[in-house]
Amino acid sequence: MMTCPNCGAPVSPGAEFCGNCGQRLAGNAAGGGYGNQAQAGYGGGNQAGYAGNQSNYGGGSQAGYSGGGGGRGGSGGYNEPVPQEGDPQGVLRSGDVAVRIEGELVPVVDVELGGRENIYFEHHVLLWKQPQVNIGLKPLKGAVKRIFAGLQIFVTQAAGPGNISFSRDAPGQIVALQLQPGEEIHVREHQFLLATDGVAYDFFRVKGIANILFGGTGFFIDRFVSQGGASLLLMHGYGNVFTKTLAPGESIDVEPGAFLWKDASVQLNTNVTNLSTGLFGGTSFTLNRFTGPGRLGIQSMTYHEPINADAGQRSSGINLGGLLNT
Repeated sequence: MMTCPNCGAPVSPGAEFCGNCGQRLAGNAAGGGYGNQAQAGYGGGNQAGYAGNQSNYGGGSQAGYSGGGGGRGGSGGYNEPVPQEGDPQGVLRSGDVAVRIEGELVPVVDVELGGRENIYFEHHVLLWKQPQVNIGLKPLKGAVKRIFAGLQIFVTQAAGPGNISFSRDAPGQIVALQLQPGEEIHVREHQFLLATDGVAYDFFRVKGIANILFGGTGFFIDRFVSQGGASLLLMHGYGNVFTKTLAPGESIDVEPGAFLWKDASVQLNTNVTNLSTGLFGGTSFTLNRFTGPGRLGIQSMTYHEPINADAGQRSSGINLGGLLNT
């Protein structure tokens, strides 16, 4: 496993910059941004890691993620965010867990559990399961901190063998990331679907009063860190999902509701622009500014808070109170 010579963090083979500290990696300067990191894998169609042609989860070539900017060439040479064309195709495996994305408008994540490795998820996204798949609660670390923050202290866990499927009740696309050991991903609250047990789930408080009041991400952002071998993290993006690979120091301004996920190395700040109309008063315009290096996931449909899951479960006799808070 390769590590950064500056901070010691694990890096993917062929990566040009360290995703943790932004250090340029010697010998990879020609790699054109994030080397050969496989984002999903899906049945042999490994995504050619953000350099040159991008294999679209099954053999299609999607231009983008080349050079420092990462994206399609726009006017004036600017590299735009690259759209994810459809949901991932084929099968993605982690240990004895096999994942397939099915459906069109509202995609379904179909999971086959082999019995050795478990998965965890937000409980209101469960769609169906075989009776032999056991459902339980997985306690999260930092329970006291979570209680005072008003966050859930449990997530729901599924243990096989057997089949179980998940879906959010909204149109969108699935983002599937195959994380390398030590890799850290930040995700907007209530937008992760599931992860394998090798991924640690935590949160951090958004810094800066402007970010909290105007950033549109809430007080907290979910943090996922791969603790073992290759592990899986899946999210649901509302509408269409785009990915922008930012070079060190490169920035992009994004509508607050469009933020979906980012590498830990990408910094977030909120910019508020006051628009004056003279005698008729004025208004303000708020955008989140993301600065590289690293990847940024953007969704085209503005995020809305999910409905209270307990209210939807009471009719079935399940009431988990405020412990799950999802």
